[in-house]
Amino acid sequence: MESTGGPYLNTAAVTSPVGIARLLQMTFGCTTFSLVAHQGGFSAAYGTFCMFVWTFCFAITVFIIACEFTHLHSCLSLSWGNFTAAFAMLATLMSVTAAVIYPLYFVQVGCYPIGCEVRDFRIAASVFAGLLFVTYASEVFLTRAKPGQVTSYMATVSGLLKIVQAFVACIIFGALVNDSQYGKYVATQWCVAVYSFCFVVTVVVVAFSVTGKTALLWFPFERSVVIYTFGAVLLYASAAVIWPVFCFDSKYGSPRRPGLCAKGKCSWDSQLVIAIFTYVNLLLYVLDLAYSQRIRFVSHL
Repeated sequence: MESTGGPYLNTAAVTSPVGIARLLQMTFGCTTFSLVAHQGGFSAAYGTFCMFVWTFCFAITVFIIACEFTHLHSCLSLSWGNFTAAFAMLATLMSVTAAVIYPLYFVQVGCYPIGCEVRDFRIAASVFAGLLFVTYASEVFLTRAKPGQVTSYMATVSGLLKIVQAFVACIIFGALVNDSQYGKYVATQWCVAVYSFCFVVTVVVVAFSVTGKTALLWFPFERSVVIYTFGAVLLYASAAVIWPVFCFDSKYGSPRRPGLCAKGKCSWDSQLVIAIFTYVNLLLYVLDLAYSQRIRFVSHL
């Protein structure tokens, strides 16, 4: 039979620098959760989160490699460049979190009481978890937008920052539900509304970019994103002022950590985490606004 098209398999998907990085991601991810499942072990919410991160990232990476190697991604109703760039950034954030959490909670120097074999497996899993983070960070570095290059929005600094903003918001939500007492004042409830609104809109922006539906919108997507980012800066600036005042001012809260506050179950600790990551996200939105002035959106990528 005579072929009328190009080659059926895309060998560049596994031989290019990005392809090699993805093969290493698949290898390190499989090795990490296999070591943990076989002998290292995990428990509680922290361990479950780490296992979810490694298995989820492994599954999506295998999916990406398979689609690019067989050209199946051309059959999907996705903006493939935006999808892979967004996932690489998300996987980088998730894998570095797991690479810190697992050794922090499960690795120890001595053998007692878990035994030397279990300890060694946990150390090995931690090493491969660190290597997994490096490979995902390498993909982000390799696929990021270069000056003057026409590329997918999610590969730009502004697009990558959207993923980080949403990830930081998830950390804030985690601290909010951990007895943060945000319902005590209307002002702190306003802050929660700010976090929720900005998170939802950021996710919507990412979703439209990944699905490639921005060209179907009846309003100019690029201008709306810039306007939203400016609004998010103002909203987060208000939260960055209000939250510390109503949590750490002596009139409303406590400027110092209460002495009888149990570790891991202290509302003051949750409030401090929220305050810190509020400033982190404020900085991210400011950087996003600055970079969004320098990019031009291309909807068909």
